[in-house]
Amino acid sequence: MSLPTFPVGEDPGPSFSRLLKATGHASPRLDGGEQLEIRHGTTIVAIRYADGVIMAGDRRATEGYSIAHRSIEKVFPADRHSAVSIAGAAGPALEMVKLFQTNLEHYEKVEGVALSLEGKANQLGGMIRDNLPMAMQGLAVVPIFAGYDLRRQTGRIFTYDVTGGRYEEADFHATGSGGRDARTTIKLAWTEGMARDAAIELAVQGLYEAAEEDSATGGPDPVRGIYPTVATVTAQGFERVGEDEVAERFKALIERKTQQGLHQ
Repeated sequence: MSLPTFPVGEDPGPSFSRLLKATGHASPRLDGGEQLEIRHGTTIVAIRYADGVIMAGDRRATEGYSIAHRSIEKVFPADRHSAVSIAGAAGPALEMVKLFQTNLEHYEKVEGVALSLEGKANQLGGMIRDNLPMAMQGLAVVPIFAGYDLRRQTGRIFTYDVTGGRYEEADFHATGSGGRDARTTIKLAWTEGMARDAAIELAVQGLYEAAEEDSATGGPDPVRGIYPTVATVTAQGFERVGEDEVAERFKALIERKTQQGLHQ
């Protein structure tokens, strides 16, 4: 593959966006030149705790500055002992999750044994790498993969970049538009060997603080009964945390915030 060349006066210089446009890889546009609004998932978090991992995601999807969906799901079981959560372009991300689930199930049926957690993480990295041409056109998918490693008897978290690069996070991670604020909140309170309740509380707080700072991240919506998705993955497998429990934790968090405000 040779590097592109440009006539004098048409060189895009150091601008990556101009380079994409000059090589025909610019983001999808309508005939009139208007930017297509792509539906995006926003903030997801993963936290390692004593029994495995917690994964959580807000429920909002955006199209530009508009709310496209208020109750999208972003946390899914990959198989019995692993989970994947999505951020980025929602359409390709959801299709990638379905294909990933099918591939893991197919492997287990053919081989008679589940793929190792490392193998699952590598396979997802390959799928993200295959999506790179679409990512260069604005349809990037950046998931978090986590699970319970039956061989090591511990929870593990893996993150990715748009090229499919795979990185293992030791304790926690958050990504998406509100990822920085969620990570900061979690970093200040995370401790080794956290109990399940404390880890769920921390995930809920991380998403709450992200929603406070990032307009694309959806906070709790008591009027519609919409709360972030939270799930655990342990030696017993993937388990969705009940919406009633998540709602109660948000209610307690808001009450604490209200009391702190009254005393400031």
